[in-house]
Amino acid sequence: MSVNNSNFTTTQKTKVLTKLFEAGINTEKELLALNLQSILQIKNITIQDMSIITELQTYIKSNKLYSYLGGKKNDTDNE
Repeated sequence: MSVNNSNFTTTQKTKVLTKLFEAGINTEKELLALNLQSILQIKNITIQDMSIITELQTYIKSNKLYSYLGGKKNDTDNE
């Protein structure tokens, strides 16, 4: 399955980041260490939130987090 972040708005991504910060997940290392069991422990988590978390992890691993948060798949998108 390819990652397509066009389904999520910046507001949706920001809300998930807020939930992560409130849950004490404040670094990329902590975010990458999340597994399904630990994600389900986050207060008020939704399936959509889980999808965004998975995308965040993918883009952190590929060093494209800023592009992802800005709405681009990577730095060379022409959209």
